[in-house]
Amino acid sequence: MAVQAIPARIRWAVDFMDVQPSDHVLEIGCGPGAGVEAICGKLESGKMFAIDRSESGVDRTKRRNQKHVDAGRLTVRQIDLATLRVPVKRLNKVFAFNVNLFWVRSCHDEVALLHERLLPGGAVFLFYEVRFPEQVPEMIEKASASLAEVGFRVSVVEQKQPAVVGIIGRR
Repeated sequence: MAVQAIPARIRWAVDFMDVQPSDHVLEIGCGPGAGVEAICGKLESGKMFAIDRSESGVDRTKRRNQKHVDAGRLTVRQIDLATLRVPVKRLNKVFAFNVNLFWVRSCHDEVALLHERLLPGGAVFLFYEVRFPEQVPEMIEKASASLAEVGFRVSVVEQKQPAVVGIIGRR
């Protein structure tokens, strides 16, 4: 399999998250596995759990990151966030890139689940590639409200190059 580059927007987002070697990270919507690759490369004693509703996304992530699966650092599952079962107070960070769930519909139950699974001081990082700048205010408003509703302290970061907006919810 040819080596796939990690897109600049994903590298920037993972660097912004400041993943630590012992972190326990959940990625929602792992798709082709670039975020998983970037995050797992920073983990030593930490673990990563990646989920996607798509069978093809799960398969691509596993293929791209087989060495991390083999090392016991990565678990990948085809599952919807609403049905996720992760032990309470286990995660340091939750990562999602271009996952529309958090701003296109009500997601109270999913965000509440994340809040109870995160350790104190943990954070949810929702990143979006800015393809349609006119949508950014609505994305920020709705995703921020979803996070704040269950008790997250919300902040926003905007990056011009690559064009990314991040909505961060800290526990």
